[in-house]
Amino acid sequence: MDKTIRNIDARAYRALKTRAAAQGKSVGEVVSEAIKVYLARPAPRAGAASLADLTPEDFGPGTESLSADIDTVVYGS
Repeated sequence: MDKTIRNIDARAYRALKTRAAAQGKSVGEVVSEAIKVYLARPAPRAGAASLADLTPEDFGPGTESLSADIDTVVYGS
């Protein structure tokens, strides 16, 4: 299906196009994957106006420091 998407950030689009090409994929394939991932997420609660309205999710025992652990991986110690 061919569709036009307006108001895409130019810098983000160029980065997406570059990464898609490096993976041997088209922009359309990557956008379709992103749409599927977005749709697989739980729908926001009725009346939720923004991301700030989302509630935290418990990932179970042993994940209490997950955010700090991820920061260490991404940014180093």
